[in-house]
Amino acid sequence: MISSITKDHQRFRNIIKGRIRKDLRRFLTRGELIGREGKKAISIPVAGIDPPHFRYGDNDDSGVGAGEGKAGDQADTQGDGVGPGGDQEGKHILEVEVSLDELADILGEELQLPRIEPKGRKQITSQRDRYIGIRQTGPESLRHFKRTYRRALRRQIMTGIYDPDNPRIIFERSDKVFRSWKTVMSPQSNAVIIYMMDVSGSMGDEQKELVRLEAFWIDAWLRRNYQGIESRYIVHDVRAGEVDRDTFYRIREDGGTRISSAFKAARDLLENQYVTDEWNVYLFHFSDGDNSSESDSRECCQMLKEVLLPMCNMFGYCQVASAYGSGNFINVLHEYVPDEEKLITSRVNNKDDIYDSIKAFFSTGK
Repeated sequence: MISSITKDHQRFRNIIKGRIRKDLRRFLTRGELIGREGKKAISIPVAGIDPPHFRYGDNDDSGVGAGEGKAGDQADTQGDGVGPGGDQEGKHILEVEVSLDELADILGEELQLPRIEPKGRKQITSQRDRYIGIRQTGPESLRHFKRTYRRALRRQIMTGIYDPDNPRIIFERSDKVFRSWKTVMSPQSNAVIIYMMDVSGSMGDEQKELVRLEAFWIDAWLRRNYQGIESRYIVHDVRAGEVDRDTFYRIREDGGTRISSAFKAARDLLENQYVTDEWNVYLFHFSDGDNSSESDSRECCQMLKEVLLPMCNMFGYCQVASAYGSGNFINVLHEYVPDEEKLITSRVNNKDDIYDSIKAFFSTGK
């Protein structure tokens, strides 16, 4: 019976995953999901699924809902009951809980994203202790109480000194056993994501919402591939500075744009706090493509080729549509940094484009 229930539950979970996969593009744009970030499960409303449930009763259709009844009895209703009944089928909405790992797996399967293989030179090996056995000696803090108790009880019964009327167990040194440990080397892949965002006057709330949604799913996918993730945030107009996550999404700025300031801040952060031979580094820059000058755009391209790209696994540039930005920076990148495998660009004009942008960034499994 238990095995049958387990199979039925798994079948139901597969149905849910299939429905989420079918509507994945729509789920990617649900901003309220982000409020649950950091928790293990996210509640998602899924239409058209009837949850499994027990049905009680003997299939007797008599009565009107309470007690005995017969044909022609009027049901107890409120109001005058005027008006025709509806003739449209209702939509069944089921709230299901899905873990972030499951969502990331569904995202990867639907977008056909390959698993990211961490670079071998960036593997960090840490030591940890595993308690895998029992031994006769050890500190009292590691004494295995249940096994020690059973050994003492067995000894007292075998020697005839156990008194059922006074079931007192006295431990001797030979009764005591202790948990033993073994130090094992545990490979751990670490990654750092540095998000950079233009917060000049041309980047409004709508543009920041697009950035917020895409960054959430980028985080979800990378966390599924790495055991350890650190996220850092940089905002810039003509000057750049590191901020916390909350400020990154809520800051309101004005003024011009100098993209090179963000690239320099990212470079300084990596050089001062991360040994790039030991970290998988992902850089993402979000902007409307407006920059202060052509010369600054060329400086950005030079810095990318000579400094940032050699330090990272991938540099993703996402250009969001804005009515006030020129949108030219992505063209400069294509012109001055062509055929760079680590540089990936995408355009996001609205929420529907987030789906394709994520696929563009991770389709090569960097």
